[in-house]
Amino acid sequence: MEPLHPHHRLTLSSGLATKRVRQKKNSDFSFANERREQIRRNAGFTLIEMTVVLAIIVAITGLILTNQTSFNKTLVLANTAYDIALTLRSSQTYGLGSRAFGGAVNMGYGLHFAITSPESFTLFADVSPAPSPSNCHGLPAGGQNSPNAKRGDCAYNDPALERVKDYNLENGVYIHDLCMYNSNNWTCTYAHDGASGGVSFLDIVFARPNPDPFIDGRTNRRACITISSRQDSSHRRFISVTESGQINANASSCPTL
Repeated sequence: MEPLHPHHRLTLSSGLATKRVRQKKNSDFSFANERREQIRRNAGFTLIEMTVVLAIIVAITGLILTNQTSFNKTLVLANTAYDIALTLRSSQTYGLGSRAFGGAVNMGYGLHFAITSPESFTLFADVSPAPSPSNCHGLPAGGQNSPNAKRGDCAYNDPALERVKDYNLENGVYIHDLCMYNSNNWTCTYAHDGASGGVSFLDIVFARPNPDPFIDGRTNRRACITISSRQDSSHRRFISVTESGQINANASSCPTL
């Protein structure tokens, strides 16, 4: 066989090299296509993956909504307790200042709570009856006509004459329990925690010159009010009034220790 001419050997080598390059390009192209196809096939979620993700989203959403609802109830009760405490403080200020009402002067102011109207309470001016030795204030040395003689009997008896303003409790909040302390004993609407039952209403009155409240027509007494939510009665808040006239919108319990 006649040996190949050097030129022919070079041509053959070039052809083989070109063939190898083409084969490598085809191989790379085929691998790239396969890779793209694999990525395309794996780009979506499987049904199981979607179900798991949705279950997690539902669980987290439910937990957030539950906590938010509980927080809202607590916040509404807290705001209502502070509103009641502020209204008590206003009645104390009016009473100590002997604010005039309906032409009458020199009387106390108070709040009236009633279990029969659990979603409201009343601010009243204690204008009735006229000064008398038998009322809660008694009479000063100058008698009934003295400038210091006080009107009222430290109770809400005549809405037509004494009502200043009715306050309505909103957002499902209501008065759950009323308690008063006298002679080392608590008496509440319901018998619980060592307290006897039977209190259907509570009048807390303030009159000058002392900040001490008149509770059920007498001094040296304490009182507390429990408010709750109709959506969840386990949520409660307590407002207390001490013998010295201190008002607490965040009492720990009712009856208080």
